[in-house]
Amino acid sequence: MGLRGVAGAGFILGIAGLTASIAHGGSAPSAAPADDGATVVGERRARRRVLDLAIRSPVLAGVAHVRLLLPRGWSRDASRTWPVLWLLHGATAGGEGHTAWSDHSDIEELTEESDVIVVMPDGGACGNYTDWWNRGDGGAPQWETFHLAELRQILERGYRAGPERAVAGYAMGGLGALAYAARHRGLFRAAASFSGPVHTLHRDPSGLDVADLVELTVAIGAPSLDWTDVWGDPDEQRVVWRQHNPYDLADRLAGVRVHVSAGDGVPGPYDPRPGTGPDVLEALACTVSREFAGKLRKLGIPVTTHFYRGTHSWPYWRRELRAALPALLAEIA
Repeated sequence: MGLRGVAGAGFILGIAGLTASIAHGGSAPSAAPADDGATVVGERRARRRVLDLAIRSPVLAGVAHVRLLLPRGWSRDASRTWPVLWLLHGATAGGEGHTAWSDHSDIEELTEESDVIVVMPDGGACGNYTDWWNRGDGGAPQWETFHLAELRQILERGYRAGPERAVAGYAMGGLGALAYAARHRGLFRAAASFSGPVHTLHRDPSGLDVADLVELTVAIGAPSLDWTDVWGDPDEQRVVWRQHNPYDLADRLAGVRVHVSAGDGVPGPYDPRPGTGPDVLEALACTVSREFAGKLRKLGIPVTTHFYRGTHSWPYWRRELRAALPALLAEIA
């Protein structure tokens, strides 16, 4: 099913540009830079526990934003470090990537008594949590390197982030969470995907493919770019796609506590309007999530799942976060 078919099916996403829209401003702290010179250029205390950072990144060729939720007793001068929970967002609307979780969920209340740092980074409107292939030339945007090299180093050097990590995300962020955990063995102790397209090479000749989603999000979020700049053509650059596909990397998740959930696309208890048609995006997420969980089980790798009636929307992701959070924190706290 091509791009026109997806749009015709009523699948509409609001996508912002690749760079965050919030001006950095605020104070400029003296946090140590990353190895490649990435540095904090702005810091703003939005609320008691909420610290927003602006980071100038060489691998993004611009400024990206990160929201931190800090635990009680946190101090940049503390002698101890804190475990870290990474929360990744989906394809964004209105440039809200790094604030999506705190804007639309109760993550602040849920972690009020948790002794962890919550990291919510910008991941781009259609960044796919990867270093873009760019026709084999590489270069910006390199979201994976920004998150797991530049940002991680900055947090560990200037914000007392420790080596105990868990990661979770919804939609595109679910793909990122499992890809990061698989591609960087030992970096994360637990990983969770809520409605993530976790088998990027899934094909359905009569329906929607994950490649269609990549094409659509790039077309809307970065219309001047070619969607194949992300990983290339899924047939011609299949090796590149497999290198970033959680389904193909499933064996690398041995030892990681994995949780996967998705709705079936049929309107459920949190969908207020009766008679609403099926959600093809969530139905696809459910199909590939089931395939991914099945692959893990065939490999003898434990995975917990929750497949339910519902759509691709925040009320379900809020519920799924609440359900998964205790297990995620148990691995790191």
